[in-house]
Amino acid sequence: MQQKNRLHPYYLVYIGMDGSIVADHMEVKALLGLARNACKGHSEPLPAAFEPFNKATDDGRNMRTFSNLLDQAIHSMIERQQEQDVDSLFSPGKTSALVGEIAGLEDFELISFLVIQPA
Repeated sequence: MQQKNRLHPYYLVYIGMDGSIVADHMEVKALLGLARNACKGHSEPLPAAFEPFNKATDDGRNMRTFSNLLDQAIHSMIERQQEQDVDSLFSPGKTSALVGEIAGLEDFELISFLVIQPA
C-alpha cells in the first residue's frame, strides 16, 4: 500500500455510518478537504456535534460500533491492496505483490479519529 499512499505509514479513511467507504486511503487530498470543510469556521468543539456522539458511545466507553466500522475500513484497504498487487503482476516494472503485506486490524494503531455529525 505504501507505493501509492502519500502518507505512508499513516492512513486516512472516511467511513459512512453504513460501513461504506466515502473516501479511502488513496484519496488523501479529498479526505483532508472533507475534514477541513467540516471544521471550517469552528475553533471550539460544538456541543450539538459531540453531545449526541458522547450519548451514543457512553462518553466513549462503548466504541463497538466505531470499532466495527474501522475494521470494515481496514478490510477494504486490504482488498484494494490485493487488487493492486494482482494488477502489478501484469504491468511493466516492479510488482507490489507480497511487499509489506497487511493482514488485518492488528497491523494498525488508531492515532486519531474525527466524527462528522449531520447538522
